[in-house]
Amino acid sequence: MKKNTVIGWVLIAAIMVGFMVFQSKQMEKQRAFQMQRDSVARAEFKQRMIADSIAQAERDSLIAAGVITPETETVADAVAGPAYQDSLLLQAASEEAEATLVTLQNDKLELILTTKGAQPYSAQVKDYKNYGGSDLYLFNSAATANASTYNVAIYVNELVNTKDFNFQVAEQTDSSVVMRLPFAGGGYIEQAYKLHKDSYVVDNKLSFVGLNIPKNVFSYDVDWNVIVPRMEKGYRNEMQYSLAAYRLAGDDDPEEFAKGRNGGVSVNSKISWLAYHQQFFSAIFRAKDNFDALQTMINYVPENEPGNNLMACGARFKKEIDQSQADKVFEHEFYFGPNSYKGLKALDQKYEKTIPLGGSIIGLFTRYVIIPVFDFLNGFNLNFGIIILLMTIFIKIVVFPLSYKSFVSSAKMAILRPEVEKINAKYPKQEDAMKKQQATMALYKRAGASMMGGCLPMLLQFPILWAMFRFFPASIELRQQPFLWAEDLSAYDSVVNFGGGIPLIGDHLSLFALLMAVSMFFYTKFTQTQMAGNDANGKMMRFMTLYFMPIMMFVICNSLSSGLSYYYLLSNIITMITTWYIRKFVVKPEDVYARLKATEGKPMPKSKWQQRLEEAQKMQQQRNARR
Repeated sequence: MKKNTVIGWVLIAAIMVGFMVFQSKQMEKQRAFQMQRDSVARAEFKQRMIADSIAQAERDSLIAAGVITPETETVADAVAGPAYQDSLLLQAASEEAEATLVTLQNDKLELILTTKGAQPYSAQVKDYKNYGGSDLYLFNSAATANASTYNVAIYVNELVNTKDFNFQVAEQTDSSVVMRLPFAGGGYIEQAYKLHKDSYVVDNKLSFVGLNIPKNVFSYDVDWNVIVPRMEKGYRNEMQYSLAAYRLAGDDDPEEFAKGRNGGVSVNSKISWLAYHQQFFSAIFRAKDNFDALQTMINYVPENEPGNNLMACGARFKKEIDQSQADKVFEHEFYFGPNSYKGLKALDQKYEKTIPLGGSIIGLFTRYVIIPVFDFLNGFNLNFGIIILLMTIFIKIVVFPLSYKSFVSSAKMAILRPEVEKINAKYPKQEDAMKKQQATMALYKRAGASMMGGCLPMLLQFPILWAMFRFFPASIELRQQPFLWAEDLSAYDSVVNFGGGIPLIGDHLSLFALLMAVSMFFYTKFTQTQMAGNDANGKMMRFMTLYFMPIMMFVICNSLSSGLSYYYLLSNIITMITTWYIRKFVVKPEDVYARLKATEGKPMPKSKWQQRLEEAQKMQQQRNARR
């Protein structure tokens, strides 16, 4: 390769690395700026909704008292004054009462509720631990103030927010509780919770019993706010695979937003449920007969935040009221638990579709091939490193019939390398490039090889590799499962910690990612002998394939699941062994040269690609003749 060419490519590589470092810093600045903007927007959004509620309440109060009578309004049966006063006396007493905590629990979940607002206070998932071994909470108001808020806002002669009042415990067992907020003039608001046996599902029944709800009040609002703490080893990886999703009534697939970044939506349609989805756990709220509107936002907490939280989630639902019913009862459902594909699917609410397993094609492969095979092997209680090994072997066996011809073609091209060099020597000039390519294609055709044969084994791996990219970081079965030096196959393995961030690499070095990149280097070196061309472009292509691609894959995988890097390492090793075996024992040089001799001088059928090349060559010759 010429000196100028080498210098040019080195400069290009330096510019690319510099640009990537610069771009990384700019993205950090942009992310911080966006988080600040979203925080302000969320605060404004909340203030606006509060102001709207207060304005509506004041307006309805004035109408009920007869102070204003706009021509467009008819409120003949507005509530009278005494009931309004009784409601105010009730609020004063309820606000002064002291809150108590009520615990519901089974073998899987401990849900603590507070009588102040009759709302969840903390939710501990018993079967799992945080990274580091502490108890795992989806939210915990004891650690973070107001980590969970579940408020019902309804106008009953005045605006009542249930979070402001202390409810009375009417009934209680280990798995259920009924709390009531009585009104002095009669009637009450009731919140009933029931934790299912051996389940992460909590039923919630909201009832308005005997309340004098004005006839012009057609809905109530529900505010649901959750601050989700960090639970995993890597902040960026945990944030990248966290999101929010909601399902429109009647739709098969949920809509996702705020995936790894701040975001929010406003939906004026019937909503079945809303999920705040951390990498491996979810808090889900569902109305059994649908909500009528939704506004929600998520802000991701900065990595260095002292509270060790991941994201702050807030939503307001609107639910219509049927005024024809005397006692108004609304059934809800909470899910506080792991993102287990089988467990969520068994609930039959499409919750499992919040797990990021890939698009339509990749997702089908993941759901109907990878997950069943993984679950089958997991049934033998093997170490998960062994399960990944067996799953890799299984996948290689399944795709082998599709890749066998490619392996054979690659082996033939390696044998024909000396003949290709002769063709290169015969056509050294740049203007003879098309003749050289045609002669090379004819050689491969006579030997029964394909120029693309060596690339196809690797190309066939990409859809599977992409499915694995989706599966490993989202598979809760791999969470905190150790193998060799990796303490958690769902997170990166850090054998070296730098203590500070290094551009593109981060603050650690993953040994599995490094071994994967090394195996990719040797696989490329082992197979690139089939690559023709000794000109500058050919050499640079080999250089980029041999060095740049492994380095790029290392940078990508260094902060991803160690199980993914381990799988790709195994895949490369098995592919190298298969290639070596076919070259050594299946495709023999004497057979290839015998076929060349047998086809010498005989016309070979031309492929469409070869025909197009010849047509292009003729057009080029005609243009040269005109000159």
